[in-house]
Amino acid sequence: MRSNDEVVEYVKQLTKKRGMSINELARETGLAKSSISRYFNKSRGFPVNKVNVFAKALHVKPEDILGVAPAGLKTIDDLGMHPVRIPILGNIACGEPILAEQNIEGYTTELFDEEPDGTLFALKCQGDSMEPKIPDGATVIVREQPAVEDDEIAAVLVDDNEEATLKRIKHTGNQVMLMPENTKYDPIILNKENPGRILGKVIKVSYDL
Repeated sequence: MRSNDEVVEYVKQLTKKRGMSINELARETGLAKSSISRYFNKSRGFPVNKVNVFAKALHVKPEDILGVAPAGLKTIDDLGMHPVRIPILGNIACGEPILAEQNIEGYTTELFDEEPDGTLFALKCQGDSMEPKIPDGATVIVREQPAVEDDEIAAVLVDDNEEATLKRIKHTGNQVMLMPENTKYDPIILNKENPGRILGKVIKVSYDL
């Protein structure tokens, strides 16, 4: 099976061979031109769950793109991928369990190379404070845990706010700093006067197409 970079190069070669532009490939696949550009410049991983879409647009078989034997491609499981159904949280009611029914607004199915550990939930990113790492509109997959290491990105419930914020964590003495990726935003400092609660660690970012 091809690596991510090999798949991208193969798709680029097929696109060129067919005499297609990125605009035409976007139209044929139904995906955003900006998303395809990011796949091609490798700033995003190639979406394995969209391989059938690319295969149809480029008039090849999915196994040709992935570099697997034709007889070996039957299901996502055959590719070594593990689909996991994950609840998407909306507003988080303070004092309630994270996955309380009233917090769940839907579900998403995500693919993992290995079966993930722990309890997972998904959040829709709103705003640009974590760009370019996590763009507005992306879906983040979070593993529920009460603490994370420095430089890891966490979902954090701040004060009495019912919406989680996504920030990079930095511990400084008795304080926790929530660091944005976008330099136009200031860090948020958590302490006794401004408490917060870590909901979990971001383990995957899925980009909406």
